[in-house]
Amino acid sequence: MAVLVTGGAGYIGSHTVLELKEQGEEVVILDNLRTGHRGALRDSTLYQGDLRDEGLLDRIFREQDIEAVIHFAACSLVGESAKDPLPYYGNNVGGTLRLVQKMVEHGVKHLVFSSTAAVYGEPKRVPIRETDPTIPTNPYGETKLAIERMLKWCDRAYGVKSVSLRYFNAAGAHPSGELGEDHDPETHLIPIVLQTALGKRECVYIYGDDYPTPDGTCIRDFIHVMDLARAHWLALEKMRRDGEGGIYNLGNGAGFSVREVIEKARQVTGRPIPAKTAPRRPGDPAVLVASAERAREELLWSPRYSRLEEILETAWHWHRRHPEGFRTEQKSR
Repeated sequence: MAVLVTGGAGYIGSHTVLELKEQGEEVVILDNLRTGHRGALRDSTLYQGDLRDEGLLDRIFREQDIEAVIHFAACSLVGESAKDPLPYYGNNVGGTLRLVQKMVEHGVKHLVFSSTAAVYGEPKRVPIRETDPTIPTNPYGETKLAIERMLKWCDRAYGVKSVSLRYFNAAGAHPSGELGEDHDPETHLIPIVLQTALGKRECVYIYGDDYPTPDGTCIRDFIHVMDLARAHWLALEKMRRDGEGGIYNLGNGAGFSVREVIEKARQVTGRPIPAKTAPRRPGDPAVLVASAERAREELLWSPRYSRLEEILETAWHWHRRHPEGFRTEQKSR
């Protein structure tokens, strides 16, 4: 039996595919390759197309013996979602609706859903717990929360069990250096910092240095992508084991400021990384740090890459070997 991974050619999806294979799982991927990369796939069965294509979904479930689904496929740019929310509802909510409909029709009962810390909005306390209020401040977070709520009702009505994983700032790369982060446009802090170290950017912009934090810059909880990948497999194992779903935060439980990340990257790379201060971005909370105690207790999960240096070292290994991302491999052929 196989696990269907939607969005399996993307950053977190491709690392999860690799983790699943290392655990002996058979994997089938559905990805439209708009933001994912064919080069991120290693000998996997790929169906290229849109998640909302009911005919394609029917074909996958007919041709493959799908036992469970891990669902990453989504639009995920916060700023873009605020400027143009309708595609986010159409793709994220509409796509998941089609997926779950086909799961019900084909008798597939287990779903691991890629959610986000954006469902919390401005946190009322830190570290954030799963029971804290969910008041998203952008359409991206709203779509993920709408899906979580839909999945709750689908469990009650159809017996489709789901685990929603709310993760914080994904970072890092596979230790081999053959798989890593490649977005266009790039909006994540660590890749931007390392691209600056490579001379591909003039500087890193620090958006706001007057937050109520020790150095005035935002603090974020960075979680290694392979720790996230392992959590998706453990979530699937939990449902196989006890037949129950749940909602879990995934984070290190420790925060690092923007200035700390830049300074640590200078140490890891041995290169100067110029930084300039810019005005705050609307909606950026001062501190976002997860409590992952529930995941530790119920998923039997804990981060293996807990130090910022380790996260940066794996990311730097990838970026140094692939300065143009997956396009580097294409150019070398």
